[in-house]
Amino acid sequence: MKRGYQDLDKNNRLIWNFRDISHTMRRISEGKGGQKRILILLLEDGATTQSALTQRLGIQPGSASEVLAKLEHAGLIRREPSAGDRRTTDVLLTDEGRAAAEEARQQRMLRHDQMFACLSEDEKDSLLSMLEKINTAWAQQYGEGRPEGEGRGPGRGFYRKDGRRL
Repeated sequence: MKRGYQDLDKNNRLIWNFRDISHTMRRISEGKGGQKRILILLLEDGATTQSALTQRLGIQPGSASEVLAKLEHAGLIRREPSAGDRRTTDVLLTDEGRAAAEEARQQRMLRHDQMFACLSEDEKDSLLSMLEKINTAWAQQYGEGRPEGEGRGPGRGFYRKDGRRL
């Protein structure tokens, strides 16, 4: 146990645990705009525009361009003019990219299973119920600066009821 943890009140111990869990999840995940995450999104969604992908990931367009260029150079994606709008370019998986995305998705599923292996199914149900309750209450109390399901990019995050950023 970390020094000083036992001296904290219950709410601060909860915050401490949320922070530690957040750091662990960030360290072991694919990252917001990581190559594996992009491949998995393309596998799940099919062809999409770079703009839509950037928005869904919650990252800057320049960051997306850099990662997409690496994926394209590696032969995992290709870009082609959109059939619906010639002003845009669709991003698609190649066959090699589809195989890499399937492998990345399998690794993610295994990692998720491992992450919660310490809990029984009943404990997972209880934890999920409590986290959903907290998320709902915090979204109402602090507001969210993003539409449902979108990532957090610059200018996004939590806001007070009066509209000021936390």
